Amino acid sequence: MPSCKRRYCAYPSNTLKEKVLLFFVVFLFSGCASLKYTPSNPKNLCEIFLENKDWYEAALGAEARWGVKMPILMSIMCQESGFRADATPPRKRCLWIFPGPRISSSYGYAQATESAWDDYIRSTGRRGADRDDFEDAVDFIGWYCHMSSVRCHINKNDAYRLYLAYHEGHAGYNKGTYKDKKWLKDAAKQVEARALTYERQLKDCPLKRPITRSCIWPF
Repeated sequence: MPSCKRRYCAYPSNTLKEKVLLFFVVFLFSGCASLKYTPSNPKNLCEIFLENKDWYEAALGAEARWGVKMPILMSIMCQESGFRADATPPRKRCLWIFPGPRISSSYGYAQATESAWDDYIRSTGRRGADRDDFEDAVDFIGWYCHMSSVRCHINKNDAYRLYLAYHEGHAGYNKGTYKDKKWLKDAAKQVEARALTYERQLKDCPLKRPITRSCIWPF
């Protein structure tokens, strides 16, 4: 049996420095991982935010940056992905049996397409943003609704029309591509109704405005 040199086989010493480093790594990943979870009750925004305060902080930040209310942002996200980080569109079928390519490049909480996400990164400079990260996704929705206000002249409190523009794109909305899509207009009504429900729930919710803290440095 070949011998093993000590420098390759020696167990690491259990020093205080290593313990501190291990604690920091565990805290870092456990704290940041809380941004990726599926709510137990997606119908109640108060319960969602009480379960995960990081989501509340992220949504509150997006609301402040883009001037779109949290209930609208969260209602659009619920409609698009059901709050699932890895949500993807269904695949087409080849010969009615075999799975083919997906119908679009949409992915993540916001169901943002690759091209729309690239536009968002260029516009905001958030080069490390990921579509399966809640904080980035809710900020994307806020940005897109803000751009809908600029390009389509939609009031930022109009959840119904904001969703139509979100789904059809700004050019499509301005062309009226949604007008003959009853299913889409019904979905937009659901987004509007859910946003109003979310708003009522937040009014009675025992949440306080958070103290901003970094995910990297906990103290």
